[in-house]
Amino acid sequence: MLSKFCASPSSGFCGHGNGNHPLCRFGYASRYDKPRFRIVGQSLGDRWKLNDVDANAVQEKLNSWLLKTQSFLSEVTSPLVRTSQSGKPVTRDAFETQDMDDIFMAEQTINSRTPNGILSLAAIVSVEQFSRMNGLTGQKMQKIFKALVPESTYNDARNLVEYCCFRFLSRDASDIHPSLKEPAFQRLIFITMLAWENPYQEHLASGSEKASFQRKLVREEAFVRLAPAISGVADRSTVHNLFKALAGDEQGISLSLWLTYVDELLKVHEGRKSYQIRESLNLSEERILCIGSSRKRPVLKWENNMAWPGKVTLTDKAIYFEAAGLFGQNDSMKLDLTRPGLRVEKAKVGPFGSVLFDSAVCISYGPESKDTWLLEFVDLGGEMRRDVWHAFISEIIVLHKFIGEYGPKEDDESLFHVYGAHKGKERAITSAINSIARLQALQFMRKLLDDPTKLVQFTYLQYAPYGDIVSQALAVNYWGGPLISKFIEEHNPPAQGARPSSEMIESSNHVFDIDGSVYLHKWKTSPSWASSASVSFWKNASIRQGVVLSKNLVVADSALVERAAGTCKQKSQAAEKTQATIDAAMLKGIPSNIDLFKELLLPLTIIATRFEKLRHWEEPHLTISFLAFSYTIIFRNLLSYIFPTALIILATGMLTLKGLKEQGRLGRSFGMITLRDQPPSNTIEKIIAVKDGMRDVENYLQSLNVTLLKIHTIILSGQPQITTEVALVLLSSATVLLTVPFKYVLAFLIFDLFTRELEFRREMVKRFIDSLKERWDTVPAAPVVVLPYGSNESTPEPDRKGNKDVEKSEKSDRSNNSV
Repeated sequence: MLSKFCASPSSGFCGHGNGNHPLCRFGYASRYDKPRFRIVGQSLGDRWKLNDVDANAVQEKLNSWLLKTQSFLSEVTSPLVRTSQSGKPVTRDAFETQDMDDIFMAEQTINSRTPNGILSLAAIVSVEQFSRMNGLTGQKMQKIFKALVPESTYNDARNLVEYCCFRFLSRDASDIHPSLKEPAFQRLIFITMLAWENPYQEHLASGSEKASFQRKLVREEAFVRLAPAISGVADRSTVHNLFKALAGDEQGISLSLWLTYVDELLKVHEGRKSYQIRESLNLSEERILCIGSSRKRPVLKWENNMAWPGKVTLTDKAIYFEAAGLFGQNDSMKLDLTRPGLRVEKAKVGPFGSVLFDSAVCISYGPESKDTWLLEFVDLGGEMRRDVWHAFISEIIVLHKFIGEYGPKEDDESLFHVYGAHKGKERAITSAINSIARLQALQFMRKLLDDPTKLVQFTYLQYAPYGDIVSQALAVNYWGGPLISKFIEEHNPPAQGARPSSEMIESSNHVFDIDGSVYLHKWKTSPSWASSASVSFWKNASIRQGVVLSKNLVVADSALVERAAGTCKQKSQAAEKTQATIDAAMLKGIPSNIDLFKELLLPLTIIATRFEKLRHWEEPHLTISFLAFSYTIIFRNLLSYIFPTALIILATGMLTLKGLKEQGRLGRSFGMITLRDQPPSNTIEKIIAVKDGMRDVENYLQSLNVTLLKIHTIILSGQPQITTEVALVLLSSATVLLTVPFKYVLAFLIFDLFTRELEFRREMVKRFIDSLKERWDTVPAAPVVVLPYGSNESTPEPDRKGNKDVEKSEKSDRSNNSV
């Protein structure tokens, strides 16, 4: 068959002289240019003798292909909606489907018969088109891939689809892939997802049948694998949440929804360019991400119970507010978001100190901070605007926290020992900017999750299980690069991660990415690197099986960030299942009086507060005196006198107060519980206050019930593994108490209690408590059954009819609930 027309790596293949036309890159010819074809004598290393070519056959093939191309382009350039003979409007997509299939399948060079089956239409289209965009034929690409990988990897057509796609994508390192602007490329990516999901034909279709890509859906697995490979479309950490937001209640993502998402994403980036041009004089060193100002959707800044409307501008470093005046905008106020300790929280605002409107965010350094911003985002058309802006601001704050924790210092000379490491901070900022852009696109599409923070990378990883490990992988990805000069540190542990060569292993002791990029050991300043989960992950990170095209694109295998994100997703799903059991165990409707409860607990609160001051060594002389008194009692064998002495002191105090009261020296109000009334408020505010109080007590009781239900699960062996661990701890404790004198045990406990906050033990205690908390969170709550009102049965009716079936189901449930 004739070699390709005007084949080149930059233009793919085209049917006319101008290879720079955007549609030309995907096999489309412009209808405004004359179709000029030229036959090259040498292509891709294959030599052709022009005298041996049948000119009539070539001309017939070219005319056939040109006819299909012009027919397709006439449909593309026609109006979006047409009217059929019956008078009903018909969308353009209905006409495009068959023509698009024909134009993509103008020529097939690969062998569709494979050891595992016949390639599907989507797989053939994807391989052929990406091969041409790489400057090769599908057949040539197939041969190259066969020479690179083992036979088992080659036999899986999914890997061939990955190789052709990833090889083209690896040629560009832009923040947003430039080909995304081309509609043909957008459709080709969708077809590639379909090809990855179903690389083989499910059944043999007749010759007259045409597969319609319009009616097919891309499932989660294919979207999660391929979407993050395209710069700017998704990231590995939150791509599964992005799929949930786009798909909604559907089983997958359709072509129209995919095109809409990409179109909205490109509009967001184009809008940022216009923002940057307008504000270039004032914010030349910052990138504007979004601006909030509209008559229908105003932004209010609350100060001293007064609300000031204005314009909010969010950049990659700060947030600005320009109050609206009678003669235009006033001078803007700035809040730096790069400073450590800053946090953003959802808040309620209202006139005169009330909390009527749940539509604000509070940016501050703590409850008592003076530099606090209270911004209300009014949204007359929905309820998600405040939540979206909360995610925006939180992402920028957590971004700079990530840079400070995992990135090297800006004045660190070792940045110049690793090629490209000085661009690591910029890569992290770009990743956060793209996350915010995707969230904006979903907001315009009205495709948001209940919690938008799950759609922005760094904020999501801050609270997600295994998020620290994903952050470490991202740090290696951003700051890692080839080692360009000899860099030796003293007292370095063995190297972690994928090791590029034996020579590198002998001379280095740093962390390596899957492509051999180096992340220096001295940059590992975060405490998370010392966790057991981190050590285990980087110990197994050296396993590599596929073809590495870049640190983010690996054929038939996963990049390090993708591996860590996959584990994070699995742990998040396990945590959600455990949380579902806890939510099911929460019973509502228990009112109480919060103020009286707090007043009754006031003496115990004061004692606990003063004891905490002693434990934190706020007044060292008092702490030393208390410890000296305690250890004197312990080692002088006076413990047996403590309890009787306490009873004597309590009885003496009670009798003394009785005598003073009988003498009238304490006053008539002594012993009365005094509560201060709430400030004057209207009926609505009182109802809200009562509701808030009931919710607080209800939440406390729910937490207490969940704790008791978890203890119930542990004691009754609802989780056999955890029950075994707790039993072993109890047996060990009993053994210690039986073999070691009690005074030494008590002395050790006091020593442990008063040294936890000291510098030499603080990090160790924190890691131990975090591990216990993580283990406790995996314990499911015992099931709770609520019987109908008035029922005297001890068990539900269906359960009494078949006790054997119940026993079997309980055993299976217990085995399935194990984490």
